[in-house]
Amino acid sequence: MREDGRMNPIISAAGLADELAGPTPPVLLDVRYRLGGPHGRPDYEAGHIPGAVFVDLDAELAAPPGAGGRHPLPDVAAFGAVMRRAGVGPGTPVVAYDADKGWGAARAWWLLRWAGHDDVRVLDGGLAAWTGPLETTVPVPREGTFEPKPGALPLLDADDAAAKAREGLLLDARAGERYRGEVEPIDAVAGHIPGAVSAPTTENLDDQGRFRPAEWLAARFFELGAGEAAGPVGVYCGSGVSAAQQVLALEIAGFDSALYAGSWSEWSRNPDRPVATGPQPG
Repeated sequence: MREDGRMNPIISAAGLADELAGPTPPVLLDVRYRLGGPHGRPDYEAGHIPGAVFVDLDAELAAPPGAGGRHPLPDVAAFGAVMRRAGVGPGTPVVAYDADKGWGAARAWWLLRWAGHDDVRVLDGGLAAWTGPLETTVPVPREGTFEPKPGALPLLDADDAAAKAREGLLLDARAGERYRGEVEPIDAVAGHIPGAVSAPTTENLDDQGRFRPAEWLAARFFELGAGEAAGPVGVYCGSGVSAAQQVLALEIAGFDSALYAGSWSEWSRNPDRPVATGPQPG
């Protein structure tokens, strides 16, 4: 627990090693995912932190693509079943990790927190930070008893996001060139939600892929306007995945935030919704 009363949402590799050797080892979730990249399961099978259970972000941490975007929130009952299969119970500590910018791990972290599970953290620096042994054995954990109770974290829909951009602070977690509308490799329309402020997730990490110190992150978000925003800071990205890493960074910095899960992939599907381009919020 931190001085501000919040649970630290990240854990170091050394801290994880200690906890795995302790009396109440956490459930480990391997959430290897890369936007547009190969499926993470083969890499998991080639070597993972001992005891880790693979979780498929596309199939298990999201519903099928559709009107709600490319990664809508998963069916609550199905998500609960996935977590129980991994061994998660109501009081079970959970640590999620991935191998690319913390996006996949943060998605699992956010979903568990949103579903009412408080004791969940992300391995800072991901698999690259782990210096212990790896294994290829696929574990079969004892079935957990976790029952999701969604709503523990705030969630935005498209209208909420538009209001947050007008009246509070809405951060766009995508790369700057996508925010500005210079390129759009995935979604139908280029640009950003009018009033949103550009805040790429890459700036939350240092050269080793670890989160920057809480003080540094707090200064960054203050400069972006978080200190003046009323209520939680809104966050969106392309499909609600990388934005979860931004929510995690805001949590480290001590700010409350709300995820727009549909994000740009939902917003840009509706031709009636306005679009801004260029470097300014618009």
